[in-house]
Amino acid sequence: MRLHRLSITAFGPFGATQEVDFDALSSAGLFLLHGPTGAGKTSVLDAVCFALYGAVPGARQSPGASLRSDHAPVDLPTEVQLELTVGGRRLEVTRSPAQPRPKKRGDGFTMEKAQSRLRGYDPERGWHALSKSHQEIGEELTQLIGMSRDQFCQVVLLPQGDFARFLRSDAEARGKLLGRLFDTRRFAAVEERLAELRRGAEARVTAADERILALAQRIAQAAGPAGAEATPVAARPGEPGLAEAVLEWAAIARSTARERLDIAHRVVAWAEGRQREARHALDAVRELARLQQRYEETRLRSAALEERRPEHDRCQEELERARKADRVAPALELREEAERAYRAASDGLSRARALLSPELRDVGADRLAELERKFQQELYALDAAREAEERSARIEGERVRLNREAQADDELIREADVWLADWDSTRAALKGRIDASQEAATRAEQLAGLLAPARRRLDAAGRRDALATDVQQAEERLTGAREQELDARKSWLDLRERRLRGIAAELAAGLVAGEPCTVCGSADHPVPASPGDGHVDRATEERALAAQQSAEEARARAEQQLGLVRERHAAAETEARGDDASASSTVAELGELVDRLTCEHAETHRLAAATNPAREALTAAEREHTERLEQRQEAHGRMSARTAAREALDAEQARLEEQIAAARGESPSVAAHAERLTRRVARLADAAEAVRTEQDAAQRRKEADDRLSDAAFRAGFDTPEAAAATLLDAAAQRDLQHRIDTWQAEAAAVADRRAERDAREAAEQPAAQPSAAQGEFETAEWLLREASSALAAADERCGELTRLSRQAADEVRRLGPVRQEYERIARLAGLAAGTSADNERKMRLEAYVLAARLEQVAAAATARLQRMSSGRYTLVHSDARTGGRRAGLGLHVVDAWTGSERDTATLSGGETFFASLALALGLADVVTEEAGGVRLDTLFIDEGFGSLDDQTLDEVLDVLDSLRERDRSVGIVSHVADLRRRISVRLEVVKERQGSSVRHRLA
Repeated sequence: MRLHRLSITAFGPFGATQEVDFDALSSAGLFLLHGPTGAGKTSVLDAVCFALYGAVPGARQSPGASLRSDHAPVDLPTEVQLELTVGGRRLEVTRSPAQPRPKKRGDGFTMEKAQSRLRGYDPERGWHALSKSHQEIGEELTQLIGMSRDQFCQVVLLPQGDFARFLRSDAEARGKLLGRLFDTRRFAAVEERLAELRRGAEARVTAADERILALAQRIAQAAGPAGAEATPVAARPGEPGLAEAVLEWAAIARSTARERLDIAHRVVAWAEGRQREARHALDAVRELARLQQRYEETRLRSAALEERRPEHDRCQEELERARKADRVAPALELREEAERAYRAASDGLSRARALLSPELRDVGADRLAELERKFQQELYALDAAREAEERSARIEGERVRLNREAQADDELIREADVWLADWDSTRAALKGRIDASQEAATRAEQLAGLLAPARRRLDAAGRRDALATDVQQAEERLTGAREQELDARKSWLDLRERRLRGIAAELAAGLVAGEPCTVCGSADHPVPASPGDGHVDRATEERALAAQQSAEEARARAEQQLGLVRERHAAAETEARGDDASASSTVAELGELVDRLTCEHAETHRLAAATNPAREALTAAEREHTERLEQRQEAHGRMSARTAAREALDAEQARLEEQIAAARGESPSVAAHAERLTRRVARLADAAEAVRTEQDAAQRRKEADDRLSDAAFRAGFDTPEAAAATLLDAAAQRDLQHRIDTWQAEAAAVADRRAERDAREAAEQPAAQPSAAQGEFETAEWLLREASSALAAADERCGELTRLSRQAADEVRRLGPVRQEYERIARLAGLAAGTSADNERKMRLEAYVLAARLEQVAAAATARLQRMSSGRYTLVHSDARTGGRRAGLGLHVVDAWTGSERDTATLSGGETFFASLALALGLADVVTEEAGGVRLDTLFIDEGFGSLDDQTLDEVLDVLDSLRERDRSVGIVSHVADLRRRISVRLEVVKERQGSSVRHRLA
């Protein structure tokens, strides 16, 4: 790989475009890249890396960092362009990172996406585009260079500081660096895969052992006491011998359970016999106790019946007397009703006399009636006075009404005066509204004339965009139809040619013996041609011709369809442009125009719609002006009329007051005097009626007493009071009859039970003891339940143990292949991870591969290190273990002066520099070979030369100068002043206020 030219624009510290001519710099083989600190020496290398890989070296690619120069103008985009030769091809790659750019419309910035372009050079065609895809360009360059970005940064851009740390670092840090350079991830993946397989196999073995142990625990639970007699399983999941121990322990538990089952059968048979005997004995004792209890109940019922006999006789006597008293009940009810009526009349008379004056409380009914008629006549004489009093009250209401109307007219006059004072300004404002509405109507008509064409343009733009897609699809269909037509035509021509080559066989097929040939005319056909392989007949050719013609028709239809779609698209485009034929507006722009015109038209239309309401408001205001003038005039007229009405009402009121005063007497009003007379009349009437009612009630009570005495004598009672005391209601009589019937039914039942023979014989025997028999039976029942439960448990335990033992045996059989697979995988994983005893140096697989690479690097670096150190130092790889760490990535230096071997961390500063330089150059050679032998014609070495003395510096430069023997060019990045004297070809980076720039210093 050789670099030719680098162009940097607005990148890092470079505010403008800078050109680097690597061809000129590489002519001397060794050139110097120098400049003050912070000028941008490393940024030149970053630009090379960014052009090739789209990113700068990892240490400087911090998250959120921008590659754009802060010195660059806002309208100058950041861009890096690199021209190089790699893999025998001349290429030009151009990259731009994601960066902000000014908006094309309006103010502010928008984010521009990252862009990449790749061009190739051909002597005949010149430069031609290859790709614009980030992914394609990245894959193409990575394949040609043969190195990843990390490898390129270590091999081509040699960072001496990294290799100095490599010399002093431990094996783990070296492994990380070498792993990135040589991409040993596949070996680490193998380790991880083996470890994953081992964990999976181990998990499967452990899971199987856990299932077996779970079955063992279930067997122990199912075995119960039988399982306690066997020795429990002590092995843990994953340990060998677990399965055999579980199977042996399960066999012992099954044997013990079967012995316990036989014993349970015999115990159940004995308990069933004892339970039957206890049941028979309990039934006999219960029957004896029942009969004895029945006889005792009969005896107690007979004694209780004799105790209730006097009560039975008394109830019979009371019932007979109550039935006699029922004949006197109607007369008693009539007497009580008459007594209640007399008491009510007496109470009413007392209440009526209490309301009268004392001198009238003892008078008779006739005198009370006479006084009632007198006061009634006096009441009739007050009707005219009542009417006068009512008219006086109405006059007062009319006065209130007149005052209310006067206040309303005063308020009306004030409101009219206020409203009429603002009439001129109100009329001017309404006329202004009418003028504004008329102007809005004119503007609405103008906007309506603009809105319709804008909407048509918007619809046409939508159709244009849709038809653009249709045009593209039609073009694709036409392309496909043309390809199909060409394929069909090619197929038909091929078949036609093949048929013509075999036409002799087709003609021979039509020959008939003795008939002339259609070609030569001979009747003899000694050797007719026969069809060869792949012969094409006429039907096949015709089908191919039909397919070609169908494809040609399809192509013609596609062309016609494309022409129609293009015409519609052009028409839509013309309509969308409207009057402005120079510019094509987008749908969004036309939509904004239509929305703006629509809003303006709606607003002006709303204002124009207010014309009629404004005119109506002016008409209404003028009408209201006229009405208020008339109302004010009418109110003044009503005020004069009310004055005359008040004077007439005052005169009438005075006349009525004289008439009322004469009629009301001492009462406050005529109505009060009339109400007092009305109450007096009502009281006199009530008192007279109460006297007459009380006299009638006394006569009816005397007649009821006579009828009651006669009925009691006929029923056999001495007095009516005796008959009333004996009288009972229907419920009481039913109760007495029920008690009599109950006693008689009980007497009959007792007689029947005393006649039972078995109960009498049972009573003659000793008292039964059912509780003792019940206890004996419950004991036998409990023994039988316990024995049956024990039998069921033993039977279930045997079945469960058999089933679980079968499952355990199946699990053990399935575990065998799984455990064998685990042992094989675990042995391989231990070897790869360096944990197996077979791996003597405890080296991981990835470390083993890296150790081989490190050994190659050390050998390649030694060739240059010996020359730089005048044959003193040699780098050797060491796979010895240090402390408790694993072996494989040790790196030692052999000192030829002392013959001793020591760690590279003990080298001095200058020794470390040229050792790291030799290591970097050796690593570059090995990585180049690893990458497929891609030639690296341009190398860069970054810093570290300031730590060398003059002699060592000369030796190092000689080594670097020797690289030119392979037609390489080496760029040294340093700010050491002595190098500018020793190296004549230089690229100087100058730091300036407006941004850094580069200057070429050629010999």
